Amino acid sequence: MSEDFVLNATSREDAGKGASRRLRRLDGQVPAIVYGGKKKPANISVSHKDLTKQLENEAFFSHIISLVIDDKAEDVILKDLQRHPAKPQIVHADFMRVSKTKKLNTSVPLHFLNEDTSKGVKMQGGNIVHNMVQLEISCLPADLPEFIEVDLKDVEVGQVVHISDIQLPKGVTSVALSHGEDHDLPVVAINKPKGGTDDDEAEGEDAEGDSE
Repeated sequence: MSEDFVLNATSREDAGKGASRRLRRLDGQVPAIVYGGKKKPANISVSHKDLTKQLENEAFFSHIISLVIDDKAEDVILKDLQRHPAKPQIVHADFMRVSKTKKLNTSVPLHFLNEDTSKGVKMQGGNIVHNMVQLEISCLPADLPEFIEVDLKDVEVGQVVHISDIQLPKGVTSVALSHGEDHDLPVVAINKPKGGTDDDEAEGEDAEGDSE
């Protein structure tokens, strides 16, 4: 983890839709909640401007954040984010407290490498189909990766990359695989191009000739 994220917040007593609307409209604040650990859930607010700026960095979604509430810092991760359906506005955020000595479950983005130069695309004309863009993992906060790489360099047409095919960083495990082999879900595949390849067409012509 190469980034250090700090986000200032203010505790708030008032709750409800009316109070949340006032926060967003008058104060430029985003209503939020922080929960987990041994403390009770707490209602807070964060600056919409500050939060939006932090969200420009993809790592913010899968990184330990130092959430400073009324001058007291807590280690958290961003667990959920609600955006306005029509406006470029964040309407609510959920933060979960984490302990440096306890494993946490969270989702991290997948970065797909060598898509355009993979065998299945460059040499065989296949089409890449993503079944996942993020993966739920379990690890200690110190081992939390910003993203996980999936290299498609040697993947050919017709091949499917499953969770078990991904090389996870040290100390990181897949939550899905912890439930058994039946949960080894597909991550990405390279399918045949629509209409088939030239070889397919040639085989079809041969078959027609044999039937005459």
